[in-house]
Amino acid sequence: MKKLMLSFFLILMIVPLGFSQGDKGLKVFISVDMEGITGVVHWEEVSRTGKDYDYFRKVMTKETNAAIEGALAAGATDILVRDSHGSARNILPELLHTEAKLLRDWSGEHLSMMEGIDNKFDAVIFIGYHAKAGTPNALLEHTMSGSVTDVSINGVSLPEAGINALIAGLYDVPVVFLAGDLAICEQAKAMFGELETVAVKKGIGSAALNIHPDKAREKIREGVKKALLNLNRYRPYKLKPPYTMVLKLKQEELVFKKSYYPGGERTGDWELTYKSKDLMEVIKAFYWMH
Repeated sequence: MKKLMLSFFLILMIVPLGFSQGDKGLKVFISVDMEGITGVVHWEEVSRTGKDYDYFRKVMTKETNAAIEGALAAGATDILVRDSHGSARNILPELLHTEAKLLRDWSGEHLSMMEGIDNKFDAVIFIGYHAKAGTPNALLEHTMSGSVTDVSINGVSLPEAGINALIAGLYDVPVVFLAGDLAICEQAKAMFGELETVAVKKGIGSAALNIHPDKAREKIREGVKKALLNLNRYRPYKLKPPYTMVLKLKQEELVFKKSYYPGGERTGDWELTYKSKDLMEVIKAFYWMH
């Protein structure tokens, strides 16, 4: 009996009460774009030279904070925010929640809006996201650059959320929450199936019907918390190999130039195709070809 008690005491000394040696906490990756932020309706508002840009970068930071607060309420212990818009220098560091780390600027690495992701994360959250190029009744819709009219992998036409979810899927991390306009919420749900979303605005042509920023933050906070408290509902987004990417660009000069990317092939007037059994190679090809 004494030996049993001694063994139990030694276990308590090694492993603190309430935690096992395998516990790693809840690690959350947040990718933040700007076109899908509440109130944004014009390119000037997301451009560093626009007179309202400083206002909307504050809104962007506050919506990111709402996501962080929701994650913390769900028990998150490690949060990385990836500024993913334009210069990648939009979120105001001093106004960002103190419990998050912020990745700013572009390193030139092909993971782009998902730089910093790895297999130690438990969940991915998208804030301020927008629909793919050509989507009707969507705000500032595009796919990575103004030159892309469409990108598909294995026949699935993808918005940025889809490309980024595939990157997360390579590390077996699910996307659990997305906030943006109604169009991207609908596109993301159609791709991922199970997903918590908050539509902060609805496109009407190039106009938008917006909810109040305070209400948007409240919904984001609660939506993120709900998603993270129900992680078993979500699965990483994956497509089956081999992979065929079809990229359609607007400009002849670009199509001609990018057709020289190793493995790339011009397959139409403004169309490029790239094939590989390795999805990361496809992601790299898209990064350098668009």
